[in-house]
Amino acid sequence: MKTLRTFLLAWACTCAALAQATPPNPGPRPDAATLDYRLQPRQIAAGTWVIEGAVADFLPANGCNIINTAFIATGDGVIVINTGPSRLYGEQQRRAIAAATSQPVRAVLNLNLHPDYFFGNQAWGDVPTQALAGSIAGMRAEGTGYADNLYRLCGDWMKGTEPTPAREALEPKTFTLGSHRLELRRLQGHTRDDLVLLDTTTGVLFAGGLVFAERVPTTPHAQPERWLQSLATLEQWHRQGQFKLLVPSHGPVDKGLQGIAQTRDWLQWLTGLLQNSADRGVDLSELLRTPVPDRFAGWAAQPAELHRSLVQWYPAYERRALMRPAQ
Repeated sequence: MKTLRTFLLAWACTCAALAQATPPNPGPRPDAATLDYRLQPRQIAAGTWVIEGAVADFLPANGCNIINTAFIATGDGVIVINTGPSRLYGEQQRRAIAAATSQPVRAVLNLNLHPDYFFGNQAWGDVPTQALAGSIAGMRAEGTGYADNLYRLCGDWMKGTEPTPAREALEPKTFTLGSHRLELRRLQGHTRDDLVLLDTTTGVLFAGGLVFAERVPTTPHAQPERWLQSLATLEQWHRQGQFKLLVPSHGPVDKGLQGIAQTRDWLQWLTGLLQNSADRGVDLSELLRTPVPDRFAGWAAQPAELHRSLVQWYPAYERRALMRPAQ
């Protein structure tokens, strides 16, 4: 419950920031009048499509669709990756996939516990919905709080949505489906259980929330040291040639290491700011007025995500600073 209360408190910082947000929104804009997300799958590799969300914060103008979902048509069925922020998204996602391939959907994967990864699960009640056990526990514990916030932020886009956690826990494994060899790997840092999917047949890596590109990372369940370690692991996989295309859950598909580098840069700057401010006895209200370096200023979800992270993390840095003996 402590994590949920912290998350809800951090979300309160969003309201003032939303009025300032003018993030990019690639592709057709959702139609609020008809509640049509206008989803357009884009093929990025053999049998592999991405449905790109807005590089932005949750806003009614984008239908609160800020996540990249994806699907792999293997020749012996489809694997779906993430189901979006609402029941409506999940239903429209199903139709978009059916228009792209006639293959049956074998499984739906939720890469972590955050709401836009699994709130579309309602539309997949006849298909196995799967996630790591820790993610499922988090979905169950925090789903109601997520729904309260998304209903407030997203309005009619959330009609009929109920938090529906993945039903089946999975373990890291390697398996072959159709013509695709797939590896499920568990990392940590963005959350305690970050599921990563590597398609070794196409060289596409679905990195989930571990990588943010051109957008400020979200941190309600983050562990920065472990996150940085996971980024180093992803970079090592790339250098070993294990993948050639990286699909983050937020931001553009990346052929190189740009998203990994951006996420690392942000985490290192943010934790350094927090540590230095705590050591100097800076008050949170003053810290919230801190401008970001120019290299981050154009990223989406500013300043909302920064404020959420500062509210969430700074008290722990202050406590540690107060407990250290005087020099």
